[in-house]
Amino acid sequence: MVDCEYCGESFDGDNAYLDHLADAHDGELGAIDRRRVEEHTGGEEGNALPVGPIVIGVVVVLAIGLTVYVTQLSGGDGGSGSDADLVGTTGAQPLSAVEATGVEASSLDDTGDSDRLSSVEQFPDRGNNHVEEGSAIDYQRVPPLSGTHYASTVSAGFYEATPLLGSLVHTLEHGAVIVYYDPDEISPEARQSLREFSSVHTGTWRSVVAVPNPNDDPRATYVVTAWQHELTIDSYDAETVHAFLSEYLGRGPENPVR
Repeated sequence: MVDCEYCGESFDGDNAYLDHLADAHDGELGAIDRRRVEEHTGGEEGNALPVGPIVIGVVVVLAIGLTVYVTQLSGGDGGSGSDADLVGTTGAQPLSAVEATGVEASSLDDTGDSDRLSSVEQFPDRGNNHVEEGSAIDYQRVPPLSGTHYASTVSAGFYEATPLLGSLVHTLEHGAVIVYYDPDEISPEARQSLREFSSVHTGTWRSVVAVPNPNDDPRATYVVTAWQHELTIDSYDAETVHAFLSEYLGRGPENPVR
């Protein structure tokens, strides 16, 4: 099922969802959804596909992919920083979705419980400049909470390999909450809970992503992040994560939907 990020209605698949966006939310769509709808509706106008442009497009995509691959191997293409700044794994994929129960399946509140969020820290906005994927980015603080990033984003889900930080920062800008966990310390209960949270909240502008903390010595077992905001937790508590989602999920600077 696909949930509409604009009205909450559910649909059986992407095609039905995109038809709904085109019919019901044409004037509300963000840039990405607008492009997806245009590609979807444009693809239905005829059965004959222009072979020439498709071939050219495939060649261009392959060339770009090869360039990025070579860039990763050579340590960047002139961007700031060193090889160590290319943190993360290109093409990291999440585990399969799971059914959520308990607080993980509960609707979000308008705001999070202030007592549970009393330790949340807010950090300065480091900007939102885009650079070519594969460019080295020197983040002063890791995990980063804002700053220069790639054009790509990371899908909702629980990851066992950390995606590129440049893509994760763009995902924060979209309104995501990203939970960085210590892979050596995460409890089975926390692992299941984070898989459930990330299976429930999957929208483009309100996703939950759980990834391994790339630091060798993380600040805490769990570092819960939103754009400019961070909460560190050593003992996992699903109610606290729910409160953080209620306060920040879907409220990123690019296209807030809550």
